[in-house]
Amino acid sequence: MPSSLEDKIYNSLRKVIDPDFKKDLVSLNMIDDLTIDGKNNVSFAIALTTPVCPVKDFFKQECIQYLRADNPQIRKIHIDFTVQKKKKKSHFFSQVHHAVVVASGKGGVGKSLVAANLAIALKNMGARIGILDADIYGPSVPTIFHTEGSYPGVKKVGNKNYLIPIAKQGIKMLSMGYLAKPQQAVIWRGPMASSAIKQFLLDTDWGELDYLIIDLPPGTGDIHLSICQNVSLSGALIVTTPQKIALIDAVKAVQMFQQKHIRVPILGVIENMSYFSPPKTSEEKYYLFGKDGGKRLASQYEIPFLGEIPIDTPMREAADAGTLLENFTKSDKNTTFTKISEQLVRNIAKLSSS
Repeated sequence: MPSSLEDKIYNSLRKVIDPDFKKDLVSLNMIDDLTIDGKNNVSFAIALTTPVCPVKDFFKQECIQYLRADNPQIRKIHIDFTVQKKKKKSHFFSQVHHAVVVASGKGGVGKSLVAANLAIALKNMGARIGILDADIYGPSVPTIFHTEGSYPGVKKVGNKNYLIPIAKQGIKMLSMGYLAKPQQAVIWRGPMASSAIKQFLLDTDWGELDYLIIDLPPGTGDIHLSICQNVSLSGALIVTTPQKIALIDAVKAVQMFQQKHIRVPILGVIENMSYFSPPKTSEEKYYLFGKDGGKRLASQYEIPFLGEIPIDTPMREAADAGTLLENFTKSDKNTTFTKISEQLVRNIAKLSSS
C-alpha cells in the first residue's frame, strides 16, 4: 500500500540533521503542526530550543530542498519557527530559561564589558535578555548602559514585595548601583552581599527571559557560591586576557565551577584584549599581553574557545560614556560578539538537551 503524503513528508524531514545534536528534526521532536490542504500545500513549524538559533535558516533551506526533491506533488511549502515550551513554575525566576554567569577570577580583564556586549548581541539577535550585575562592591552596569540614577520598581504579590528591573531598549537590568548612591561604598560582610544577590535573583520579577547574563565579581567567594547554590545555571563563561597573571586566576575560576558541590558546566573561554591594531593599519596586530593564552587555557581543560576580542578604544569610550547599547551596531566588534553569541547559544542548547 503506498505511503501517504504525510508519511513521505516525515521521511523527507528525517534527512535534515541538526549539526549540533547529530540527529534528524523528526527524532528530536522539532516538527509541529504539520498540515496538508486539499491542494497539497504543506505547512508546519520547526520548534527551536532558542529563538536565536543560529542554524534556523539552514533548517528551513534543508527542509524545502528535501521536500521538493522527494515530493514533486507538493505545491507550496510554508515553514514557521516556534520555541520549545518549558513547564512554568510559580516563582518568577522559573521564567528565566537560561542563566549564564560570566566570570574571570581576576579583576580588570574587561569581564563586565564582555558581559554587556554579549547581552546586547543576544538582544539584537531576537532574544529576551536580562543582565544582573552581581558585583555588589563595584557595579558597572549603570555606567555601561547610562542608567545611573534609575531605581527599580517594586510590586507586591500577596504579602511579599518583588523588585522590577530597569529596562532599556529591550534589556532588563539590575545592579546594586541602582540602590546605592554613586559615590557610596557598600561596606558589607559576605553574608549580607549574598543575601542581596539572592534577592536580586529570586525576589525580582524578571518576566519571561531567554537568557539572563550574570556578571560576577572578581574572585571565587560568597557571592559566587550563593548564585551557584540558589539557582540552576545553564553554564559559565570564563573571560581572561592572554597575560599569565590573568590566566592564573582564570584557572581558579575554572576549578571552582568544576568542584563536586558546584558542578556548573563551562560553556567556553573568551580571550579579551587579545591584541591591538592601529586604526590606519588594521592588518597589523600587536600582542601587548602575550598571545594565545586563552586558547591554551581552553585546550588544557578541554573547554570550547569562543574567540578573541581585540583592544578597541571606541568600544571603551562608548562604555565610559554609557552609549555602548546605542553604538553597538556601528562597531566593527559587533560581528565578533555576534559570532561568540551564536556559538554560546549552540553550546547551551547542546548541554540542555544532554
